[in-house]
Amino acid sequence: MAKVSQTPGKTQNINLFLIDESWHLVDLPGYGYARVSKTTREVFDKMIRYYITKRPQLSLLFVLVDGSISPQKIDLDFIDWLGEHQVPFAIVFTKTDKEKNLQVQKNIRQFKQKMLEKWEALPEMFVTSAEKNRGGRELLDYIKLCSTTMAEESQEEPEV
Repeated sequence: MAKVSQTPGKTQNINLFLIDESWHLVDLPGYGYARVSKTTREVFDKMIRYYITKRPQLSLLFVLVDGSISPQKIDLDFIDWLGEHQVPFAIVFTKTDKEKNLQVQKNIRQFKQKMLEKWEALPEMFVTSAEKNRGGRELLDYIKLCSTTMAEESQEEPEV
């Protein structure tokens, strides 16, 4: 199992999990804020971008975005980079239990508006909260749908 923490930057390796003996879930280090040195952040960034662009089995990337704060340039820049490299992705808004629901909705609405300044269409988006048990079922259903579809399209095990 991967280690988790309240402190950003805990994931420092690429962790692969075989799911249902048919596909892999891959946990990458974050590209944003972490309580690590600038050099370590640069190493993470290089590793993430290399992995994303060099894995032909990668079928879908989930970008985790903090829904409790307003849109961050680093998130929008990373998403634009994914688009430039034609990486299929969905957005998962996390930490939505940290703020009042109206503030979270405002943050997500602003995020969508920022994306639409450059994007013609928005990717799939999920609003999740571990504490309030929100969005998990929808996210799991989407993963199941995607993994089934991808497995049918390819003989190789898809990675998400």
